[in-house]
Amino acid sequence: MGLPKYVVELEEDERAELRALLRGGVRSARMQTRARVLLKADEGLSDAEIVAAVGAGLATVHRIRQRCVEEGLAAALTERRRAGVPPKFTTKQHAHVIALACSDPPAGRSRWTLRLLADRVVELGLAEACSYETIRRVLKKTPSSPGKRGNGVSPRSGRRS
Repeated sequence: MGLPKYVVELEEDERAELRALLRGGVRSARMQTRARVLLKADEGLSDAEIVAAVGAGLATVHRIRQRCVEEGLAAALTERRRAGVPPKFTTKQHAHVIALACSDPPAGRSRWTLRLLADRVVELGLAEACSYETIRRVLKKTPSSPGKRGNGVSPRSGRRS
């Protein structure tokens, strides 16, 4: 196995910064792992030796080396933003779903189910497709709970039994 493609050569002040990062303060485990990888890479260890010493994956070690060489120490230590999945609903659509859940259920039903709400969201054109799980997540974020007393949502609120 030859030399790694990205050779990390740290300045003395950068080494001191990494050692200080590992010694004290509250840092994320990922940042500490990156610091350890960079220190081992600076010592001249191969990727496989760093994997064995630090416990990170081979691809992770390679990626940290690459970012350090191409973008610098600060970039190698920090985490990039992750794309994630865009939200299914806008805040306006959230409000429609919540209002729908608080409205009277369809004829012949005593209450809304998640599947009924999901179907109604599609019928109303709020979304092209909608799963009951999406509706569950939307409603979970709200403090209201239809049917419970004292939250201002239920038609029974304020009355005592």
